[in-house]
Amino acid sequence: MAVGAHPDDIEFGCGATLAKWAAAGCEIHHLVCTDGSKGSWDPDEDVAKLVAIRQEEQREAAAALGGRAEVVFLGWPDGELEAGLRQRWEVSYWIRKLRPDVVLGHDPWKRYRLHPDHRAAGFLVTDGIVAARDPHFFPEQGAAHHRPTHLLLWEADEADHVETVDGFAEDKLRALLAHRSQFRSTMHIENSESGQEQAAFRARVLGRLEEEGRLGGATHGEAFKLIDRL
Repeated sequence: MAVGAHPDDIEFGCGATLAKWAAAGCEIHHLVCTDGSKGSWDPDEDVAKLVAIRQEEQREAAAALGGRAEVVFLGWPDGELEAGLRQRWEVSYWIRKLRPDVVLGHDPWKRYRLHPDHRAAGFLVTDGIVAARDPHFFPEQGAAHHRPTHLLLWEADEADHVETVDGFAEDKLRALLAHRSQFRSTMHIENSESGQEQAAFRARVLGRLEEEGRLGGATHGEAFKLIDRL
């Protein structure tokens, strides 16, 4: 189960890893904490329409990675996510309901991280795991407690684990490019028909996969902080 602050965060953080695991027969779940309503530079954007578009894009991206399971939207306002008790309740609930072996999310301890939602989503993953694993947290949920075996944090401040993703770069790119509403604001693709701009974006993504792959002796890789004492 991958937990992202916004639609597209999961694809940036661990898209190729999820594609590899899905190809191996794993069941892949996506949980998105916010509604993505601030994901536009247009001050006249129809926010309600943007939220609906981003949900559809997220479902398309999950399918591009081979995901055939849950895509969950918690719907908290974009830019206002808090690592509060109510939000922790929801993340814990979905961990207990979906019962993942591995949870992936933002590294909340990454230095100089600017976006507050990424920090909050990272802490919700760690705090949600603690709540989900222990039976005396939120007994009103009526779900059996569940302890995942591994936690992988992407964009890690101190990465110590690399998933080799050779052969899955195109899946990651295809999933990212499903987020068409984010071409301008996130991917720096001003003209959606511009092959040159899309090529530049592809080069940036592949460059990052190559950089992280070198940490693990692979052509392409995704690097994480691994926590396996949960």
